Amino acid sequence: MSSSDEIWIVPFFGQGHLLPSIELCKQIASRNFKTTLLIPSDLYSTIPSSLHQHPLVEVVLLPSSPHPPPPPPSPPLHGGHHQEASPTPTIGQALENYLLSSRARQPPACAVVDVMMGRMGPQLFNKHGIPTIAFFTSGACSAAMEYAMWKLHLRTPEEDVKPGEIRLVPGLPHGMAITDSDFKTRPPNHPPPPPAHHQNTGPHNMMGPPPPPPPRPGSRPPWLEEFGGSIAYMMNTCDDLERPFIQYLADQIGKPVWGVGPLLPQEYYWKDGSSLIQDHQVRANRGSNVTEDQVIAWLDSKPRGSVLYVSFGTEVGPEEEEYANLADALEASSDLPFIWVVQSHSGRRPGPPPSSPHDDIDDDDDEGYFPKGLDEKVGGERGLIIHGWAPQLLILSHPSLGGFLSHCGWNSAVEAIGRGVPFLAWPIRGDQFHNAKLIVKHLRLGCIISQDLSRPVTKHDIITGIERLMGDEDLRTRAALLGNTFGQGFPATSANSLDAFADFIRQA
Repeated sequence: MSSSDEIWIVPFFGQGHLLPSIELCKQIASRNFKTTLLIPSDLYSTIPSSLHQHPLVEVVLLPSSPHPPPPPPSPPLHGGHHQEASPTPTIGQALENYLLSSRARQPPACAVVDVMMGRMGPQLFNKHGIPTIAFFTSGACSAAMEYAMWKLHLRTPEEDVKPGEIRLVPGLPHGMAITDSDFKTRPPNHPPPPPAHHQNTGPHNMMGPPPPPPPRPGSRPPWLEEFGGSIAYMMNTCDDLERPFIQYLADQIGKPVWGVGPLLPQEYYWKDGSSLIQDHQVRANRGSNVTEDQVIAWLDSKPRGSVLYVSFGTEVGPEEEEYANLADALEASSDLPFIWVVQSHSGRRPGPPPSSPHDDIDDDDDEGYFPKGLDEKVGGERGLIIHGWAPQLLILSHPSLGGFLSHCGWNSAVEAIGRGVPFLAWPIRGDQFHNAKLIVKHLRLGCIISQDLSRPVTKHDIITGIERLMGDEDLRTRAALLGNTFGQGFPATSANSLDAFADFIRQA
């Protein structure tokens, strides 16, 4: 291994991967490593100025299309700096060119590569003699469950797990036993690509490959083969949340597995667990029908713990009919104040918009589903409907919030757990099902929207779930207790893991 004190970090495409990678840069740099973040040039505008100003962090811009955006008009302010490699059509070729151009320099001690990069990352770095560390921006439970289901050869309910049967996984908590409900999922509704005039406007529309499909339950986890030559694994989690799963993976893989998160905004999220976080301090507003001040004013007018927050992230979401069921359920919950974030292209599949029986879906509108008329039906005082970007950290940290109807994407999950918010889990894709099971069965911080997610979620499912979520005081108490643990600052176990990583790299 190189004796260099430099470490490269290579994230996958999209905000859910970039933001944890930025925080990881800061954590590694604080341990006196020069840290280089290699990203497509499309993302320059999303990098906070504080990262550019860090004396031990360098941002390398890798062209990700034949015609990348022009370089920034002026160099970053004092301290950090950036480089831009020459244009090249693909991110893989851009990485290769950068490696070749850097041969005169001492190679880094290692490259921390997002597992969603697939075999491209490890193969490329191994070819140049640079060790890799596999980096999961998701949690340890999803990786552990993928591994366990493959090891136990569990594939379909018809073949292996009968209705009512429980399969315990040696080494994992009993609450995570595998049942037939773990297989009751359906293909996710991927939103279509945005129109041409919306492209290159934010981290979700950057040039790059779409995320690979999640592995089928019981199949060999792709990362196991693709990153089999890695020297260690990093997980965006901590012992307080997932110690049994971190240990299970370390035992099974036979290599160090470090929980180094949750990798949330260091300067704000971990500063004071009781403070209101304003998103503009850490994230760029990418277009919305509301301002942060309007959201704060609306939340300030609501009783403590009374508001339901509904958001499915930006990558996947329910089907069209389920959005309509959700609108009907929120309208029927007459005493419930709510915030509902509706993304562009919600409910749409790739290709031309399908016809719909619902009057509130405009087939000529490529913006997807929007609950037209719901705000008039429920009144602006009871329902705040946000179209586009939402200040999620602000909403989750406000004392008026009482529950989160969530797809259980990992970043959203840990943001809410750290602020003591209980969940109504509505997973859509991939690791979200394992995250939901962790939240409901192991941490006991929420309830599931339906026991059979292979069928559409109904209005009745949603109303029943909301009533359980908002009426369960024990659930709120458990969520608040775990949130108070996070309120004490960045987890000590994760800080210790980062120290262990630093010692491992320097001693190897």
